[in-house]
Amino acid sequence: MDKSFLKSSGIIIAMTFLSRILGLVRDYFIARYFGASGLTDAFWVAFRIPNFLRRLFGEGALSQAFMPILADAKANNTQIEVQNIINHIATKLLFVLIAITLITVIISPIIIFMFAWGFYFSPDLIQFNLASDMLRITFPYLLFISLTALSGAILNIYNHFAVPAFTPVLLNISIILSSIYLSKHLNTPIMALAWGVFFGGVAQLLFQIPFLIKIKKLPKLVLGNHQAVETLKKHMLPALFSVSVSQINLLVDTMIASLLVSGSISWLYYSDRLLELPLALIGITLATVSLAKLSHHFTDKNHEKFLQTIDNALTIGLLLGLPACVGLILLAKPLIITLFQYDQFDAFAALQSSLSLMAYGSGLMAFIFVKVLAPIFLSIGDTKTPVKAGIIAMVSNIFLNIILGFYFAHVGLAIATSISALINASLLYFYLNKQSIFNISKNLYQTFFKALVSSFIMAIFILIFKSEAELYLRASVNSRIILLGTTIVLSSIIYFSSLKLLNIGVQK
Repeated sequence: MDKSFLKSSGIIIAMTFLSRILGLVRDYFIARYFGASGLTDAFWVAFRIPNFLRRLFGEGALSQAFMPILADAKANNTQIEVQNIINHIATKLLFVLIAITLITVIISPIIIFMFAWGFYFSPDLIQFNLASDMLRITFPYLLFISLTALSGAILNIYNHFAVPAFTPVLLNISIILSSIYLSKHLNTPIMALAWGVFFGGVAQLLFQIPFLIKIKKLPKLVLGNHQAVETLKKHMLPALFSVSVSQINLLVDTMIASLLVSGSISWLYYSDRLLELPLALIGITLATVSLAKLSHHFTDKNHEKFLQTIDNALTIGLLLGLPACVGLILLAKPLIITLFQYDQFDAFAALQSSLSLMAYGSGLMAFIFVKVLAPIFLSIGDTKTPVKAGIIAMVSNIFLNIILGFYFAHVGLAIATSISALINASLLYFYLNKQSIFNISKNLYQTFFKALVSSFIMAIFILIFKSEAELYLRASVNSRIILLGTTIVLSSIIYFSSLKLLNIGVQK
C-alpha cells in the first residue's frame, strides 16, 4: 500500500472522524431540544437546500473540476500563473455566489415551494412560513462554504489535508452552541439553528485564510477573464451532475417526504446522518485523496501509480466499508436510541428512523464506490461518462421513490436511494472497464472475499450477543453508550482478527 496515500487518508479520516462525532453530538442536542416534528422538518429543509448546493458548488463539482486544473497548472506553469488562475476562478465564483444568494433570499418562499411543496399544501402555513424565514438565514452559508471548499481544494493540492478536513468541526460547534444558548433568547427558539448555520459558515471560511496566506495562495479579486475559467465551466457542468447524484436523490427524497406524515423528513435526516459518518470517513476521504493523487499521476503520465491509487482506494473502501454496512443494518435501532431518543425525540421517532437507517445502510458500499469511481473520470478530464451513469441513476431513483414511497412511506424513499446508488456505481465501473481504464484485479477479488467472510463472522457475533432494544430503552445515557460502544469495539476486534486469520494482504 502506498505510504503517502495511507498517510493522507489517515489524516483526513482522523479529522473527519472528529467532525462527524461532533456532528452526532450536534444532532443529539437538536433531537433533545427540538425532537422530530413539523418545526424540525422546516429547519431540515431550510438547511438541506444550501447544504445540497454546497455539495455542488463546494466539495462536489467545483472541487472535482478545479483540482485537476490546479494540479496541471502547478506542474506545468510558474507560481505567478498558478496564482493568476486561482485569482480568476475565485473572483468569478464569488460574484456568482453573491448573485445566487441575493436572489434566493428575496424569493425564499418560491424556493421552499419548489423543494418542499407539501408544506404549502398543508392545512396551515406554519411550516412553509418558518422554512422560508429560515432559508433567508441559512442560504448565505452556501456563499461562505463554497469559498471554504475552494480554499480547501487549494490546500489539498499542496498536500495540506488536515486543515480542510478539520474545518467542518466549526459548523457543528456553532450549531451546538446556538441550540443550547441562543435558543433561550429567541421568540421562536428553533430559529437558533438557522443562525448556527450562518455563523458556522463564517467561521469555516475565516479559519482557512491564515493557512492560505502561509502557502502564499490566498485568492485576490481580479478583473477580466482567463482560459482556466472557461476550462472550469466546461468541466463543471457535467461534474455538477455526476458527483452529486446521491445528493440530488436525497433532495428528491425530501420533496416527496414533505407529502408524507409530519416527521418523515426528520426521520430520514437522522438516519442519513448516521449513514454520513462512515460515508464521510471512508468514501469522501478516499475521493478527496484519490482525486488529488490521480490528477498528479495523470499529469505526470505515471500509469502504474495511477492504477495503484485506484486499487488502494477500492481496497480501503472494501475493508472498512463492508463491516460498517453490516453494523448500520444490525445495530440501527441501538444506534438511533443511544444517540437521539431523549426528551422531545420519542420511541416512535426512534423506530421510524432506525427503519430508514437500515435501508440507507444497505446501500453504503454503493455510495462509497460512487465516491471512489467518479473522480477517476474527472482526473482524466472525462466529465461526460459519469453524467450518463448519473442520469440513469437519478431517473431510476425518481421512479423507485414514487413506487416504493407509496408502499413503504419514508423507508421506501431510503430503499430507492440505495438502489439508485448501486445502479450508479455499477454503471461507473462498466464504463471504466469498457474504456480499458481500470479492471478489478485478482488481488482485489481476494480482498473482497476475505472482507465478506470476516463481515459474516462479525454479523453472527452481533446477532448472538447484541443487547435487545428494550434494554437500551431502560438504560441511562451512560449505560447506553457503554452497551453500544462495547458491541462496536468487540465486533471490530472480531472483524479485524478474522481478516488477520485469513491472511489479508494489500498491494505493496
